[in-house]
Amino acid sequence: MRSRHVGPLVVQRPFHPEADGTCHVYLLHPPGGVAGGDTLETTIHLGPGTRTLLTTPGATKFYRSTHGRSEQRMSISVGEDAVCEYLPQETILFDGADALIDMQVSLAAGATYAGWDFLSLGRPAADEKFTNGRIRQRIQVFHDGKPVWFERLHLTAGSPLSRASYALADQPILGTMIYVGNAAEDCAERVREALRERAAAVFSVSQLEGVIVCRYLGPRLSQAKSLFARAWDVLRTACQGKPANAPRIWAT
Repeated sequence: MRSRHVGPLVVQRPFHPEADGTCHVYLLHPPGGVAGGDTLETTIHLGPGTRTLLTTPGATKFYRSTHGRSEQRMSISVGEDAVCEYLPQETILFDGADALIDMQVSLAAGATYAGWDFLSLGRPAADEKFTNGRIRQRIQVFHDGKPVWFERLHLTAGSPLSRASYALADQPILGTMIYVGNAAEDCAERVREALRERAAAVFSVSQLEGVIVCRYLGPRLSQAKSLFARAWDVLRTACQGKPANAPRIWAT
């Protein structure tokens, strides 16, 4: 096996810890963060019938922008009957960051996608708030050429959207998990039942035609990760017939 890379982003040697041969791949970004004026672009292609879990060993950090906007762009294409799970660590917006995050997922017929995103406004564990800056985020998912999910977030620190009870309610952690593929009609209810006592008012799950969406809005990243990990396990078991197999890097 050979690999080649240009720039700071590195793909670690893949391995196959699961019985069905699912390939686990770690995307490494040694600098650890994206500075003002930088653009980080990633293109991923999964061939037909493949099964791949992609993750990152650490958080993606957007630092204070002093030389223009920081950008992260990702494009994932998934072949027929393939399964892609994109489960990265959190994205942290430092105070003063000006960030654009754009993600597009294209699924062929019969393909499955599970992906999550944790957005930390500031560093609440260090009591650092996101008081200046802005974030623009767009997520698009296409299945067999048809758009099945589109969402856009435009947030300026200190705006009414940050404070309003009907929006972010001054909470620093936002989480979104999207599952697209064959799913039983009661999958959302299974997730809801599994997390009912733990989720309280910070977690929700809904199911549209072919799409399941989980949301987190609350104060703690550890809570968001725990809830989404459980939701992933429920969905994987119900829809793929196997339990979640957490990447070993998460335990380090």
